[in-house]
Amino acid sequence: MARIHNFNAGPAALPLPVLEKVQSELLDFDGTGMSIMEHSHRGKAYDTVHNDAIALLKDLLGLGDDHQVLFLQGGASLQFAMLPHNFVADGQSADYVVTGSWTKKALAECNRIAKGRAAADVYQDGVCNHIPKQAELKLDDEARYCHITSNNTIFGTQWHAWPDTGSVPLVADMSSDFLWRKHDFSRLAMVYAGAQKNVGPSGVCIVVAKKSFLETAKTEGVANILSYAVHADKNSLYHTPNTFGIYMVRTVLAHLQERGGLDAVEKDNRDKAGLLYDTIDADPDFFRAPVEKESRSFMNVVFRLPSEALEKRFIAEAQEQSLGGLKGHRSVGGIRASIYNAATRASVEALVDFMKAFRKSA
Repeated sequence: MARIHNFNAGPAALPLPVLEKVQSELLDFDGTGMSIMEHSHRGKAYDTVHNDAIALLKDLLGLGDDHQVLFLQGGASLQFAMLPHNFVADGQSADYVVTGSWTKKALAECNRIAKGRAAADVYQDGVCNHIPKQAELKLDDEARYCHITSNNTIFGTQWHAWPDTGSVPLVADMSSDFLWRKHDFSRLAMVYAGAQKNVGPSGVCIVVAKKSFLETAKTEGVANILSYAVHADKNSLYHTPNTFGIYMVRTVLAHLQERGGLDAVEKDNRDKAGLLYDTIDADPDFFRAPVEKESRSFMNVVFRLPSEALEKRFIAEAQEQSLGGLKGHRSVGGIRASIYNAATRASVEALVDFMKAFRKSA
């Protein structure tokens, strides 16, 4: 077996110990004589997995009974629609801080269903190189919520402190940096995250919300399948969930706990990102980081080379050295190294060694 250094933006790398555990349990889960994929979502074996995943997540985040955890389907893109469908009634509106294509899409989806407005828009001419400062936000005190995308995979920008939205509930799409460190959830009414970056395989979307916020959702005119209240009441078992995906999430969460929890995870992530950014900054005439330093992402490190021809060569030669997934998003080009929780320091060191060798040969 020859596994590469996986820098894909998502679906992304999964921890090797998790994959090995899943492999060992695939045919016979917990002595039941069949795979977890074959168990009924109403049965005891899966019920234990389901509730363990919820308990592990709350423990890692330090949350209590005032928060609800949901496992939904449809990815973050469905949440773009579910959020306004549940919370924005006629005559109301919601604020969106546009920092890239994902928040732009979320705002557009809101406006198909209800009314949304850009409280700030730093995504100009297809480029975003910073996170807006508080003074740049033009917030509506009457908004039902203010929505942000906490980390922008395409442009490599990240919120490092939550904006002050006053009494307006703050909602975050955290698909690409969920669980990279501990966050102050007292400031957040709700977060949602596709699992495929940091928490598991694609096909599971995690929602963590204050119960008090969920209680303000509309009760009329909301389809059951799109109702947070219905999914909360049924403990994410209103219909058949992605049982295997949630089992994988449970296994990843247990692994994060074994690593020492999110404090240890954050330390590792800062160390990896620091090593990579230091390499880029040490040779600014060759490696150019297009993001303002205070807005740099710890999850998605983007950089450019002096020419597109060199970038194409860099990606091809990196692949030959088992360094995969380094091509920047098709909308912006360049190089992108996604160094989520499962990316090891050894992988980042291998990338840094390759960068230095490539620089000498260019």
